[in-house]
Formats: sequence, structure tokens, C-alpha cells
Amino acid sequence: MSDKTPAPADLAGVEGASGGKQLHLGWALVLISVAQLMVVLDGTITNIALPYIGRDLDIAQANLSWIVTGYALAFGGLLLLGGRLGDLYGRRRVFAAGLTIFAIASLIGGLAQSEAMLLASRSLQGLGAALASPAALALITTTFPAGRQRNRAFAVYAAMSGAGAAVGLILGGWLTGLDSVFGIEMSGWRLTFLINVPIGIGAALLARRFLNESESHPGEMDIPGALTGTFGLLGIVYGLTRAGDARYGFDDPWTIASLAAGALLLALFAFLESRAEHPLMPLHIFKNRTRAASFAAMMLGPAAMFAMFYFLSLFVQQIMGYSPLKAGFAFLPFSAGIVIGAGLASNLASRIDPRFLAGTGTLLASFSLFMFSRLSIDDSPSAVLGALAGQGTAGSSVSYATDLLPWIVVMSIGMGLTFVPLTLTAVHHIKAHDSGIGSGVLNTMQQVGGALGLATLSTVSLHYINERVALIGPELTQASGVDPGTEQGASFLEAAFFQATFTEGATHAFLIASLMMLAASLVVWIFLDVRHEELATDGPEAAAIV
Repeated sequence: MSDKTPAPADLAGVEGASGGKQLHLGWALVLISVAQLMVVLDGTITNIALPYIGRDLDIAQANLSWIVTGYALAFGGLLLLGGRLGDLYGRRRVFAAGLTIFAIASLIGGLAQSEAMLLASRSLQGLGAALASPAALALITTTFPAGRQRNRAFAVYAAMSGAGAAVGLILGGWLTGLDSVFGIEMSGWRLTFLINVPIGIGAALLARRFLNESESHPGEMDIPGALTGTFGLLGIVYGLTRAGDARYGFDDPWTIASLAAGALLLALFAFLESRAEHPLMPLHIFKNRTRAASFAAMMLGPAAMFAMFYFLSLFVQQIMGYSPLKAGFAFLPFSAGIVIGAGLASNLASRIDPRFLAGTGTLLASFSLFMFSRLSIDDSPSAVLGALAGQGTAGSSVSYATDLLPWIVVMSIGMGLTFVPLTLTAVHHIKAHDSGIGSGVLNTMQQVGGALGLATLSTVSLHYINERVALIGPELTQASGVDPGTEQGASFLEAAFFQATFTEGATHAFLIASLMMLAASLVVWIFLDVRHEELATDGPEAAAIV
């Protein structure tokens, strides 16, 4: 090794040491980023495949969203436990174990023969992701020195976290469109799971070579906290999802019971954490105003972004008539935009306060979501029936170049500007041995926000869809001239009602998502008061969380 001291900005050439072993920071960052990309993109890679999964496994339309929310719930609900395990038993060990579990779960999902088997695999994937993701972020925090090196490392990590959602849609679209691999006939949606197997196993094996193990710290696992927190979130999401079903609503006894039980469990979670000697979520982590604001904004922002991907991917595929591959590529500009935004934020983070970067980013994202809420098609019964008669879709006249592309780009740049400063401020001034919990809370806010956001906005969407069904149902059924009692007639009417109602629900969901992002912006502008000079140092005032 050369005796020359490496330049601070040269990530690829910098070598560090931990526990006496040298570490190549460039390769370490590549490994962590690839693993994080795989974990994050799995939140959206199945979105485009949802209709095909439902058809092959006979999953009802109302239950398809659980393929997305089931993963996000397990991921978010167990992230704090994953962060604590990394602190207790070593982050490299937990990182590798999480990737291995993720790969095994992906294999099960790719071979699933039933709805139950698939949803179980998604939950197991969430567990693997919950172990790997906080360990990955903590490894960056404790590996790269504060200042430009850490800022750049976080920029790459944030870009993977943000672009992963869009990459998942592109990759999912391509894989879903395939009908064979290596000459073997196979439904393309299964490949969206199976592709993770070699990546996960390979990354787990390489972790030992490129990542040094962190020190283990004494402590206990907070199992009651993990159970009450996870099942509390599950109760809330199930209640919101059931409320959106036209058969039940908010006044249904089981809906009320689920929401009440979820709220009680979350209250019990907070009580247990305030009394536990080694809490899963140390509540005084929120006493720091900067961290609390970062966590709140990181919960509201992804809540809107996850829902945007969900509704827009369905819109371009089923309303505009795009193929799975074309639908995936429709989101390619998002990947480029978020990398550009993250790069800008990284370069400006040492000169501009995070409030201005994240505040501007959230405002851009909110405006983009508002513009999505203005999408309009002719979804009158006569127009819908005419489009279906011609083997088309009701939204084939929507222009991607003018109606979607500008706002996809603006939103992606905004999210890039948001993720980098919030990631920096969320873990700033947390001691090294507590960074697993800090990163765990950060990732929890993202995933829980995404799950709760999708559940909430799906309920909003279904409310307006149900209202429109009641309004046009008799006219559409009569004008169709088909017998709803036959299988063919029922199938045709189902497609017609979807074409005539989905846009009404999606645009209202986009509007509420815009307000969510605006709320995140207000939190940033009002409460995120840390200055950029402070982010360049770890500072002696850094305090332990536990």
C-alpha cells in the first residue's frame, strides 16, 4: 500500500482500518449500495406484475395491494429490531444474515403456488430487508469520516434508496414481459422474485471480504416492543384497507376493532419503550429537534412517493394501455432525476443548510403530485365501452410527454434533494455504537410511512371509485348489453368499471398525497434548524441514545 495519504474526495482509492483490518472504502460502498438497491427496489418491483400475479394465483383485486404493503409492513415493523441486532451482534454478521434470508424468501416467492405462500414469502422478504438495511446504513456511518467523504457515501446510498423504487418498476416491467428464461417456460412475474436469489447470496458471501465487522455491544433484545409495534401497525393498515372496501366501510365492526386494536398496541408499544431498560426505540431519540423533524419528514415523504408509484404504474399500464416493459421504462427518467437531485444535494450539503435543500425538494415533489391529480380522461360509459369495443383503453389519448414526463422528472429531482440532507440530519451526532438504532428508526419511518400512506391513499381512492360506481353503474351495465350473470359478461363489466372509475380514485389519491408532501415540507421549514457547518463534524456533543 502506498504511503501517500489519499485525497479526502477519492472514495475509490481511500483505505481505512477497523479492528486492525484494512478496508477498501470504494468497494465497501459498492457492496452496501447494491444490497440496499435490491432491498428497496423490491418494494415496487412487483407493482407492474400485480395483474399477472392475481390472474395466475387467483388473488382478488382487493387483496393485491397486500403484496406491496405486506412487504413494507414486515420491513418497517422489524427494522428497529434489525438495528438493535446489528448493535448487539455485529453489523456485518446481521447484514449477511439478512441478505441470506431475503434470498431464500425470494426463492419461495418465485416458486409460490398460492396466495398464502406468496404473501408469506413477502413477509419473510421484509424480515430479511429489516436485518440488512439498517446494518448497511450503520456501516456507512461508522466507516466514512464526517465531511465530504461521508456526504458522498450518503449521496450514493440515498440515490440507491430513492432510485430503487423506479428501478424496481423498470426491472419489474421487463421481467414481467418475459415468458421464458434460458429456454424454460416461466411466468415473467416469478422472475421478479427469483432475480434476487443470486444477488442476495453473492452479496452475503462478499460481505466478509470487503466489510470489517463492528464491535459487539452488551444489551438485550426488546421482543415485547417488536411484537406490539409490528402488530399495532398491522392492525392500523388492515383497518384502513378494510374501510376502503365497499362491503365494509369505517362503520364495520371489524374495521373499528382492527383500528382500535392497532392504536392500543401502538400506545402499549410507547409505554413499554418508556419503561424498558434496553428499548427497541429509545423515545428520547426524538428529543433532538433535528432528528425528530428528519424522522417525521422521512415518514410523510415516502408515504406520498410509494403511493405515486403504485397508482401511476397502474394508470400507465391499465388506463393508458402500456405493456409491462413500456410501463417500466416510463419511470426511467425518475431514476435519472433522483440521481441528479442527490448529486446536487451532496455537493451543496457542505455550503447550504439542509432546511433549504430538503424544503425545496419537498415543495417540488408536492407540486408534481398536484399536477398528477389533474390527469383527466373521458371515462363516460359511452367512451369506455367504445374504447373496449376497439380493443383499446379509455386513457389511450393521454400524452406521456406532456401529462406525465415533466412531473416525473420534477418529482424525482425533488426527492433527490430531500433524501440526502434528511439522511444526514437523521443520524447526525449519534455515537457509533448507537448508529444501528438511529438508522433503524430512519428506515422505519420510510417503510412504515410507505405502508400507512399506501393504505390511507388506497382507502381514499376506493372511496371515490365506489362513489363513481354508484353513479354510473346502472347506465354502464345497461349500455354494455352483456349478461352479468355469465362469466364472459362479468369479466367484461369488471374491465369496463375499472376503466370508468380508476382515474377518479387515483387523482383524488394524488391530491391527498400532494398535501402529505406539503406537510413534510412544513415540518422541514419550521423544525429542521441544524446548520451545514455542524454536519461536517461528528462533534464532541454527540450523545448516546441508550
